[in-house]
Amino acid sequence: MVGVYKVFQATPVGILDSTNGCWIVQAHCRDMQDDDYLKNRWLSYSSACVPLGWVHPSCRAQITLQDWSGSVKAIRCLPRKKMVLDRHSCSLWVHSSLQRTFTISLVYLNPFGKPQGTISQDQAKVLQTYQEKAHKKDLLPRSSSATDTAGVKAYSNSNWTNRNEGLSLGATGGTSRNGGMILPFTPLSMSFDNVSYFVDMPQAMKEKGATEEKLQLLCELTGAFRPGVLTALMGVSGAGKTTLMDVLAGRKTRGYIKGEIRISGFPKRQETFARISGYCEQNDIHSPQVTIHESLIYSAFLRLPKEVGKEEKLARTSMFVGEVMHLVELDDLKDAIVGIPGVTGLSTEQRKRLTIAVELVANPSILFMDEPTSGLDARAAAIVMRTVRNTVDTGRTVVCTIHQPGIDIFEAFDELLLMKRGGQVMYAGPIGQKSQKIIDYFEAIPGVTKIRELCNPAAWMLEVSSVAAEARLGIDFGEYYKSTPLYQQNNALVKELSSPPPGAKDLYFPRQYSQSTWGQFKFCLWKQQWTYWRSPDYNLSRFFFTLAAAFMVGSIFWKVGTKRENSSDLMTIIGAMYASVLFVGINNCGTVQPVVAVERTVFYRERAAGMYSALPYAMAQVVAEVPYVFVQTSYYTLIVYAMVSFEWEAAKFFWFFFITFFSFLYFTYYGMLTVSMTPNLQVAAICSNAFYYLFNLFSGFFIPGPVVDGYYGSCPMAWTVYGLIVSQYGNVDDTINVPGMSMKPTVKAYIED
Repeated sequence: MVGVYKVFQATPVGILDSTNGCWIVQAHCRDMQDDDYLKNRWLSYSSACVPLGWVHPSCRAQITLQDWSGSVKAIRCLPRKKMVLDRHSCSLWVHSSLQRTFTISLVYLNPFGKPQGTISQDQAKVLQTYQEKAHKKDLLPRSSSATDTAGVKAYSNSNWTNRNEGLSLGATGGTSRNGGMILPFTPLSMSFDNVSYFVDMPQAMKEKGATEEKLQLLCELTGAFRPGVLTALMGVSGAGKTTLMDVLAGRKTRGYIKGEIRISGFPKRQETFARISGYCEQNDIHSPQVTIHESLIYSAFLRLPKEVGKEEKLARTSMFVGEVMHLVELDDLKDAIVGIPGVTGLSTEQRKRLTIAVELVANPSILFMDEPTSGLDARAAAIVMRTVRNTVDTGRTVVCTIHQPGIDIFEAFDELLLMKRGGQVMYAGPIGQKSQKIIDYFEAIPGVTKIRELCNPAAWMLEVSSVAAEARLGIDFGEYYKSTPLYQQNNALVKELSSPPPGAKDLYFPRQYSQSTWGQFKFCLWKQQWTYWRSPDYNLSRFFFTLAAAFMVGSIFWKVGTKRENSSDLMTIIGAMYASVLFVGINNCGTVQPVVAVERTVFYRERAAGMYSALPYAMAQVVAEVPYVFVQTSYYTLIVYAMVSFEWEAAKFFWFFFITFFSFLYFTYYGMLTVSMTPNLQVAAICSNAFYYLFNLFSGFFIPGPVVDGYYGSCPMAWTVYGLIVSQYGNVDDTINVPGMSMKPTVKAYIED
């Protein structure tokens, strides 16, 4: 737009001039400004001036002043008044009116597209609600816009304060709706006794002199998490916070675990533990092309019990999802696309709340969160913690790892499990009002520095319990904790929670997943369809490439299908068939890889959450490609078949379409395969290029099939070329000239040989 603005501005040395009849110049605001300025400045003067030179009116692109009398002169002197009036012939009042129109339009007209500086939906509702209440009470005059604006600002500020009064996190949050959650759940506690975790000794540590076969990361940890209690796991980096939470949540697939983990007194069954628990990872991984509401519906249908009837489940699930969105304060953004982190879609804080909501719609009794405030500013962290607090107030057991929180966030927790390097516990107990119980505990240790006024208790606690502080004081805080009455109280609590209460029944699930294999496939396909439909860059790129490739192949091999006089003509036709599949197939393989790479990270999270197994997801991803490849094949085969002039027989056209369709599919599926079997997208692209070379080498086009007989049958491209040749010319009895042969074989016989 800047370039267009500069090209069409009608300055005295401009490229185009308003008197040349160019309508875009006459409508240009810069031209109007020059006209007004020149008239006001020179209209009253009549002294002579000398223009730079002049040319014929037909030379409109020359950078000179022009005379419109029609005669040719090298130099001409004109009065300034006449020159200005000739140069700018419109009236001053017309241009002034048009400029006022421009100004008014810019002020009052709405811009096209989505404006960036707009208020949110909830603020708009606040404005409307306030005006209605104010008019009913005659607090606002209906004709006074200034009063309206002032009142709305006051009401909006008041409403924001009320809604976010929990930013200090001193007050208890909760759902605003009475009656609690739509779907009931069983409050469950978790206790663990003498839990240790080992991994095989890394080779690098063995080379440095380590003699042990196993490396211990957690050392005989004992503790308990209870319903309605928000527990924080804290410690320095490398203390084992996330490791402990992963062990308790069953996310560790390698290593050796010792000890006992119980759920409300019953032994934990890892196969079905995901049915009663949720895990919010530190990285907020979601499908970028679906909305918030669709993400929650998808998670709910895959994880809620199947025993509920279909009609009842649909109604109750929709209500429950709405309740969860209200709980995490995302109901005003339910139709927003998730997007790619840092590029489009939701902000970091909104993604974190979506992560919590995705786990909450599974109706878990126990919820683990790995550093929910990591990477957030103070305000965003406070909003997320208010969401966490609301979750706890529903009666769930919530455990969070957290790293150096602020004062307000730290005091939002009820209990703390503090770990030291080496996987040992230094403190496990209540935090207290204004962290007083933790302060009293550490200040009671001889030699520990007293907390300073206005100091963050969390930062002070980590400072006085560091490795350097242990060395200075000569105290092992882990051993000191085991000698305190608090340790004995925790052991008694763990012993109490390790026994089932009277009349309690163990949670039993007949299968690992909530939905059947068919149900998993249906819901995975539903999400894949939305993902593909909302990926226009992917679909349009391959569609346009296919269209261009079709015309390119058709123009290169124009009407070669009608020429069958000798073997070279037949090889040209085979080349047309080969090229018609190879170009588009390679493009399909390359373009599908980024899409699968993005969804693969989502697949890892969802499979670990117990949503589905690998087979239904893979089948859904495969089926989702079929309609797009079908459309792609339809117009491609029509264009190529017509331009190359293959025989217009229904059977031959059908087989040409059939073979091309499945060839495009297997190239697409090969792109999916390479991404699934390689660590990242770059390695997948390298592997794909290597196999393109092998496809070409063993396809039978460059090297005859009998020469590479051992590899010919294993190359899918060879079967494609063979199928296209046989379907088009397998029944042709016309003879052709073959160099070196005295007898003319038929096309059918030549192909068979």
